[in-house]
Amino acid sequence: MLTQTDILLSQVEEVIQRALEEDVGDGDVTTLWTVPPGAILDGQLIAKQPGVVAGLEVARLTFEMIDERVQFIPKTTDGDSVTDGQTVAEVSGPGRALLSGERVALNLLQRMSGIATLTRRFVEAVEDTSAIILDTRKTVPGLRVLDKWAVRIGGGQNHRFGLYDMVLIKENHIAAAGGSISKAVSCVHAGNQCQLDIEVEVKSLAELQEALGLNIHRILLDNMTVGEIQGAVQLTNGLIPLEASGNITLENVAEVAATGVDYISVGALTHSTRALDFSLLLNKSYLGEHTCR
Repeated sequence: MLTQTDILLSQVEEVIQRALEEDVGDGDVTTLWTVPPGAILDGQLIAKQPGVVAGLEVARLTFEMIDERVQFIPKTTDGDSVTDGQTVAEVSGPGRALLSGERVALNLLQRMSGIATLTRRFVEAVEDTSAIILDTRKTVPGLRVLDKWAVRIGGGQNHRFGLYDMVLIKENHIAAAGGSISKAVSCVHAGNQCQLDIEVEVKSLAELQEALGLNIHRILLDNMTVGEIQGAVQLTNGLIPLEASGNITLENVAEVAATGVDYISVGALTHSTRALDFSLLLNKSYLGEHTCR
């Protein structure tokens, strides 16, 4: 039987395979016509700015999926803070494989590291509180498994992975169910044979009061002010976990966390993160006679 780890690894490999097919197509013509078939090259993956490295395993898999003879030696560990100019990994092997895999490996490493770096900043901003930083489903289509992996590396936690593993009743679900939170929750209970956790989004203290009387697992406070969040925490009095969401920034996250909410979900972790820049620098040497094709 496949484990959850097996499933996630399979998804990661599918992401890499699609990326390689997109980039290499039916052949890396520049590399084929400039690099001798027998060339063995080596080099370093180097950080070009400070941040948190994430995605070393993904970079390794990328090169190995092109040619299993590539040797990928990490010099850091996912989650480590790195400095400008620091070597994060060394690579060696068939030159054609290194050059054909370079861009895909760097693209994925850069995006994951950017997400991990931003996540770490949010986590550090609330470290004096008990609030947990969560991601959202605002990920790049097709890259969610990597985006959410990067959040974990950065010290955050994952919210639901998709629409199938947790119930989140939002404004439109409530409207479609007749405009009543109680009615929407009742409908979910009728169909929730798998006993998935249920979270309900509320926009006011009145809606919160209604939700508190229902058999649910978490309440999401949507786009509330800090004052409203404080009121929600006092009203709830620890009866059910609360999640703050909407317009959360590095400038206000500490203030939101100080209200006593249990979770803070931040879409910006994945929907508008900046990549952390890396480069692959190959040494100017090879084994084998150079013959242009």
